[in-house]
Amino acid sequence: MKHLPIDPQLFVENRKRFVKEMLPNSIAIFNSNDELTTNGDALYRFVQNSDLYWLSGISQEDTMVILYPDNPDPKGREVLVLVKPVELKEKWDGKRLRAAEGTAMSGITTVIWLENLDALLQTWIHQVDNIYLNTNENDRKSNLLPTRDYRFIQQMMQRYPLHKYHRAAQIMRNLRAVKTKYEVEVIQEAINITEKAFRRLLGFIKPGVMEYEIEAEIMHEFLRNRAKGEAYGSIIASGDRARTLHYVFNNEECKDGELILMDFGAAYGGYNADLTRTVPVNGKFSKRQKEVYNACLDLHNYCKSILKPGISVVDYTEKAGEEATRLFIKIGLLNKADLKNEDKENRAYRKYLYHGISHHLGIDVHDLGTRTLPLKPGMLLTVEPGIYIEEEQMGIRIENNVWLTKNGNANLMKNIPVTVEEIEALMKRKR
Repeated sequence: MKHLPIDPQLFVENRKRFVKEMLPNSIAIFNSNDELTTNGDALYRFVQNSDLYWLSGISQEDTMVILYPDNPDPKGREVLVLVKPVELKEKWDGKRLRAAEGTAMSGITTVIWLENLDALLQTWIHQVDNIYLNTNENDRKSNLLPTRDYRFIQQMMQRYPLHKYHRAAQIMRNLRAVKTKYEVEVIQEAINITEKAFRRLLGFIKPGVMEYEIEAEIMHEFLRNRAKGEAYGSIIASGDRARTLHYVFNNEECKDGELILMDFGAAYGGYNADLTRTVPVNGKFSKRQKEVYNACLDLHNYCKSILKPGISVVDYTEKAGEEATRLFIKIGLLNKADLKNEDKENRAYRKYLYHGISHHLGIDVHDLGTRTLPLKPGMLLTVEPGIYIEEEQMGIRIENNVWLTKNGNANLMKNIPVTVEEIEALMKRKR
């Protein structure tokens, strides 16, 4: 790992929260992700199962976490399962965790080797009534590969068919959506690194620079500040390419007079930042660019003002649409005829803003959380309205990350420049 040690209390608190939701005399078992091959004998860089990381802070393959709070033996109430270090594998791939290191990272005092698990697990299963197993229940999941979680479920149900099985994902959805102070501290560090990268870019961007050169500057700043790397593929989209929401080619020239939309974030300590800023390639907004940018910023600030506990994402989006309509009329994108003839299922403003305004953020960039139930204090979301104008070959998006408080929210990106005046002044000063 590149990052500094994470306070294990983060993971201790997360496990306490999960155990509190378990039925009496139950066991919960969590698996790491698979190691996946690319071609030949090469492997993709390993990415840990998000739920297992949330419970333990362990990023190593072949890891398990077992929670059995009613175990008669106190040593078996929290168990971390690690793969036993093998000299040959360590020579090829590097050092693997020892038991004491696993305890230091996770706060779990009982550590066993994977090769010794089977006999212990059978005894524990025979004692319990309920078994919690995990699956990927992200609403946007599209991959149907039989991952380790699903294979493990089949094995367990064949071996122990008379137990009562429960979905750990139902609990995880609610718990992971609400961030503790320990989690926010790690996310704030990811944000601070992202801010450093953005400020670096303000002195680098100029006409003639290539999008991939900007991407390289971002990665350089991330890695030199102990980030694992990008939270997701950076979007560096100059000119009309900014209207492509997930543009990732990053292979074109940034030209004089264009705006460049940059959507990127650092991955640090298992958590992610998610920032979007749009700046002029030449350092100066044109009159029209400034007008549209300020309309987007006004919409951003409005959305932030109503993103509070008690509102649902559905209602929040509806209110944001009303404000977008008002602002789009103001800057000449819509008129009364557009509103009169609009399809209520596809509002007129959607021509210029065709994506959601917010999503949950955390271990996953599109993190677990509700879209229909009222939001709760502690939830952490993005605020990211945009304006995309095909006729003017222009795309603008402004995105910050906010943590919901009891009565409102805290802008975790409050120190990152966002106004026209701030951006122009910094770009001018650094040239």
